[in-house]
Amino acid sequence: MASKTGTTEYTTPSDTELVMTRVFEAPRGLVFDAFTKPEHIAQWMLGPEGWTMPVCEVDLRPGGAWHFVWRNDDGAEMEMTGVYREVARPERLVNTERWGGDWPETLNTMVLTEDGGRTTASTTMRYPSKEARDAATETGMKHGVDRSFDLLDDLLRSLA
Repeated sequence: MASKTGTTEYTTPSDTELVMTRVFEAPRGLVFDAFTKPEHIAQWMLGPEGWTMPVCEVDLRPGGAWHFVWRNDDGAEMEMTGVYREVARPERLVNTERWGGDWPETLNTMVLTEDGGRTTASTTMRYPSKEARDAATETGMKHGVDRSFDLLDDLLRSLA
């Protein structure tokens, strides 16, 4: 379990799961909002340098859809969609995630726990197979997540 801020820990507790854990210096209600409000998401969930998020749509309710589009400096775009299965503010969020094309859908469960004003965000991504999980991690995903979480750290400081 991650214990210090500024570092994302990645574990694979089973053949089909990837768990990302990060501690943020912010109360969990604020962290939950940063993960679910479009005006916040578009500021930090950007991945590698050079990307923006011109489309960030969130219907935050069980059965509600979400849709993100990223655009690179060269005009290339990436799109991701999903559906919320469970919304329990501020401690739990469950949603599907789909990149499209040949990429399989994942089921993501984020749990937020707070201790002394610090919030641990632990997201379990469940893939349909070990091969799918391994293919996803080989895309450079961790670099993008690390940079996004660094931007989230900055955003949370500005919102506190």
